[in-house]
Amino acid sequence: MVFEDLVKPFDAKRYPFRLFFLGIVFSILAIAFSLWIFPNDSSLVMVFLVVIMSTPLMYATLKEEEEEDLRSDNELWLLSEHGKALKFLIYLFLGFVIGFSLFYILFPEHVVQNVFRSQLNTIENINGGNVNGAYLLNNFFIILTNNLKVMFFCLVFAFFFGAGAIFILAWNATVISAAVGTYVRNGLGNYASLFGFNNVAVHFNLFVAGLFRYMIHGIFEIAAYFVAGLAGGIISMAVVNKAVRLVKLKKVIKDASVLVVIAIILLLIGAVVEVFITPLFF
Repeated sequence: MVFEDLVKPFDAKRYPFRLFFLGIVFSILAIAFSLWIFPNDSSLVMVFLVVIMSTPLMYATLKEEEEEDLRSDNELWLLSEHGKALKFLIYLFLGFVIGFSLFYILFPEHVVQNVFRSQLNTIENINGGNVNGAYLLNNFFIILTNNLKVMFFCLVFAFFFGAGAIFILAWNATVISAAVGTYVRNGLGNYASLFGFNNVAVHFNLFVAGLFRYMIHGIFEIAAYFVAGLAGGIISMAVVNKAVRLVKLKKVIKDASVLVVIAIILLLIGAVVEVFITPLFF
């Protein structure tokens, strides 16, 4: 299989930024094949195609992280190695977001509405559930609770399906991209009505603004989901590994528990930023 040999965890840790471009390529290929094969169901098919392309790397990463857990008792070293894996996975996710967002912005409205149909419905349901004038603290707990649920799903998916957490993360990438694309298109409409023209500078400024609007807090949330996915995947690999005895399994579970705590802390930071900081700029 091509994608199994395209990039290895060792190389990804050394050159994490390469995964950003790989994420863009994966997202574009996923859209192209979904429109070609299943044009009426492309909004979900493209997510599954991204998952299929990313699974070999995700699986190899989880396997390597589990082996590192078994080799060393130094928790700080383990966290450092997990951090390297987290770094290139975040670059991969950002590549997904950029690739999907660019497609949303550059292609005709009727094509975009079809490709991102499920994602736009999700965004509409989320926005429809917001209550105007709600207290900030109430919003904070609502957002945190929802993010903790997503983190739990990542943990469970990774435990039962190994690299399964990549599905939730790929889905989130498409939803964020639809939100960014909608923000840019709405902004372009406002500029056109005010000034009567659109240009490259306006497109670029709105694109950057849209990314910042959702990624200022989103980067903490996505990092938390990846950390939870690593934790669940590491435990999953250790459980099915017949060479792992109870003592080693306890060590793996301890390391995974530390990762879960880190994920919860990241979600707390993300919720604070989303509720109290992001609104100051947007």
